[in-house]
Amino acid sequence: MAEQLTGLADDRSLLGRTSTAERVSDILRSRIADGYFPPGTRLSEDGIGGALGVSRNTLREAFRLLTHERLLVHELNRGVFVRVLTVEDVEDIYRTRALVECAVVRGLGEPPYTLGALSAAVAEGQRAAAANDWKAVGTANIHFHRELVALAGSERTDELMRSVFAELRLAFHVVDDPHALHEPYLARNREILQALEAGDRRGAESLLETYLTDSLERVVEVYRRRVDSNP
Repeated sequence: MAEQLTGLADDRSLLGRTSTAERVSDILRSRIADGYFPPGTRLSEDGIGGALGVSRNTLREAFRLLTHERLLVHELNRGVFVRVLTVEDVEDIYRTRALVECAVVRGLGEPPYTLGALSAAVAEGQRAAAANDWKAVGTANIHFHRELVALAGSERTDELMRSVFAELRLAFHVVDDPHALHEPYLARNREILQALEAGDRRGAESLLETYLTDSLERVVEVYRRRVDSNP
């Protein structure tokens, strides 16, 4: 927990002069999405409040917001914990992803598309793979799909998918072989990017649809095996 709190203290400057619960929840959501707080982690009010320099009431409201988003759970007399997903949760996450991400690509309109951030996410994943940092590859993969959704130019869609991608990170944490999980999707992310660079919106959507179907099967298989072995 000490390592996570040290990193969290770096985010204190993001709060600015108005330390609102919404901003705190944004920071914690991003940290969960980037893998700093694994599923089952107990979140210390004193530790996190001290790292961010916010009041207990503000932090509790942020926890309440993230509980509503299904990222945290409150256990009576025990505290607040990062949620551990069920297999059904994972299936629902992918169902939501397919509905939203494919619709975004389908609705892009005529090329050319603004793909700088998407290209940067592909490069981020390739650098992480070259460094053999497969947790970072998973983070880059989430960044890729977040930037894909951002192509819609919709703040509401971005907000919806932020919590979905944070939940997805919770599923990734349970997988015991991130190399095997993430490595195949480096090339597939690049293929989707190349299709969009060529203006082939329909081709990109087809690649994405197959990608999400395959990823769901793969994640559920390893997730179910890991959860079943740790009842």
